[in-house]
Amino acid sequence: MINNNTKYTSIIKQEAKRLGFLSCGISKAAFLEEEAPRLENWLNKNMNGEMSYMQNHFDKRLNPTLLVDGAKSVISLLLNYYPSEVQNPDSYKISKYAYGQDYHFVIKEKLKALLHFIQTEIGEVSGLAFVDSAPVLDKAWAAKSGLGWLGKNGNLITKQIGSFYFIAELIVDLELEYDYATTDHCGSCTACIDACPTEAIVSPYVVDGSKCISYFTIELKENIPTEMKGKFDDWAFGCDVCQDVCPWNKFSKSHSEPLFNPNPEILSFTKKDWEEISEDVFNKVFKNSAIKRTKLEGLKRNINFIKESP
Repeated sequence: MINNNTKYTSIIKQEAKRLGFLSCGISKAAFLEEEAPRLENWLNKNMNGEMSYMQNHFDKRLNPTLLVDGAKSVISLLLNYYPSEVQNPDSYKISKYAYGQDYHFVIKEKLKALLHFIQTEIGEVSGLAFVDSAPVLDKAWAAKSGLGWLGKNGNLITKQIGSFYFIAELIVDLELEYDYATTDHCGSCTACIDACPTEAIVSPYVVDGSKCISYFTIELKENIPTEMKGKFDDWAFGCDVCQDVCPWNKFSKSHSEPLFNPNPEILSFTKKDWEEISEDVFNKVFKNSAIKRTKLEGLKRNINFIKESP
């Protein structure tokens, strides 16, 4: 006889697939023992740079039961964003994840729908949805749930489809069947370490966030350090280098989420278009985009920094 945990787990995974998620894995909500010393060490070495929010809620980051009363399960979900088209080669580069609409809103709606489904089909279940904006260690939970392994570049990687996807969670007070972590398949490869323009991957599996181009172009609010001049390789918002060179991303497949389809102007913009962008054009083209996070002023700062580089 199938017990309820098995039945509930099965229908939740089916619904996640129907909603367009790439995959769904489930872990027992408990303290992340292995991650605690790693996170503490990373923070002690100031690898979070100016991202002071990473120091907040240390305990909550490691223990989901402090985020959701009576939490029993962490449901981890992946959503593919790999595009079918890329930017004009004569352009400042932006991360592929920012081609379409801001993923926070797109995923939040899907998570709300999944939670509503759980509550309708199973009964009184309490839970919260998390998309990259709360103290949750997304990648650690996804790895624990068997959705991939943490690569040398710090990204979650899967053999089937690489690493171009978003990670999100539902933390619920419902007991389910739990998945097991998968094995590491980075082997002796060092492609990401060798290719990083700013040498942010300081050793295998350790990324110094304060040296990453994504950090400089998105998170850092002050001036970019002059010693970084000439190292940005035209990246004006984010950076995909460590993913682009990863052999597992040969298996990336284009996403099927219409809201992630790029605004054609983003793909056709030349360097000149980026340099001359006005407030009106910026607001129109990036109306629902993650790029709004830098504001026009931040984007122009990044572009000027690249232009002034030797």
